Amino acid sequence: MQIRGQGFSMRIGYGWDSHEFKRGIPLKIGGVEIAHDKGLGGHSDGDVLLHAITDALLGAVAAPDIGTLFSPSDSRWKGADSAVFLAEALRRVKSAGYKIVNVDSTLVLAAPKIGPHAAAIRESVSHLTAVPPDCIGIKAKTPEGMGTDNAAIAHVVVLLEMVSSPKTRKSNKKQRS
Repeated sequence: MQIRGQGFSMRIGYGWDSHEFKRGIPLKIGGVEIAHDKGLGGHSDGDVLLHAITDALLGAVAAPDIGTLFSPSDSRWKGADSAVFLAEALRRVKSAGYKIVNVDSTLVLAAPKIGPHAAAIRESVSHLTAVPPDCIGIKAKTPEGMGTDNAAIAHVVVLLEMVSSPKTRKSNKKQRS
């Protein structure tokens, strides 16, 4: 890696999230509603994939995690669309002078099968992040022998590339003033 000023030209972030399945709520993964008899419980909409992407982005720029920024004890976030959390992480990535190169994810759940929905999830994540679909990996595995059949788990890795250094951002702000 090249070192530019105080930051690296590339950064990696890792995010992980899990939610338990519950009856009576819609299932949302990656911003896509999927027909299933149970949804993912959570303080917000329970979108395990968007939560993990959000945390991966925040971690890559050394920002506070999703639970710190959007506390589950804060009633403002009850039932909130997880795209709101992702938008804040994207704002922080841009403010730090980075852009997303790619997103790679693995979902771990017994059901429903993700294969039939992977393209729609990829397109949704692409739309939400402004990253080309061919730079977004969506994979799914079953939790064989893990004892997590009533939960969905998401693992996400993101790669960021510096597009402007902190020095450049400061001089651009001064020129606009």
